Amino acid sequence: MDLIIEGILLGLFLAISMGPIFVTLTQASIERGTLAGLTVGFGVWVSDILILGFSLLTIGKISEVVNGESFQFWMGLSGAIVLFIFGVILLIKKPELSKSQEMLSIKSFATFFSKGFLINTINPFTFIFWLSVLSTYMIGRKVSQQDLSILLFTIMFMIIISDSFKVLLAKLIRDRLQYKHLVSISQAAGIGLIIFAAVMLYRVV
Repeated sequence: MDLIIEGILLGLFLAISMGPIFVTLTQASIERGTLAGLTVGFGVWVSDILILGFSLLTIGKISEVVNGESFQFWMGLSGAIVLFIFGVILLIKKPELSKSQEMLSIKSFATFFSKGFLINTINPFTFIFWLSVLSTYMIGRKVSQQDLSILLFTIMFMIIISDSFKVLLAKLIRDRLQYKHLVSISQAAGIGLIIFAAVMLYRVV
């Protein structure tokens, strides 16, 4: 029970983080609808699961790499470049608002999935978070495999629930939007991503 509570708290910690994932989730939901937002979220969740699985298999070696200055520099630099590009695209592209159609083409689905997957994967914090959790519970507290599975499942469950809630909340806002509001939101999201890129670059330079 204690591990479930700790998993919920760790998941909530990520839920209240107002980072680039939050911006991307809400912007996609407002502009293209619930399905687009959930597709971005799906990309984020798949990225988390893959990073978590990889970290579990290689925790001894990867922890040294992730904590090294070279990894954090190149990941931070790559992340800053990707976020900057996404931010500029949002600033210059013409936003869309279609309240009657939420179906996504295969191309659109792949685009939104890739955006969520990429933004989560190039964020050094994602690796650091999962490695910190694994190091604390596997090495520090030496919990059993069963207890660790319960903890990780709880964290992922909270991440999925919180991201889905953000998407649904954005849908409520979307239903009351006019086009001029969408333009302002798209530009604000672009500026937000550029700011995150600048902060990420500042931390690694």
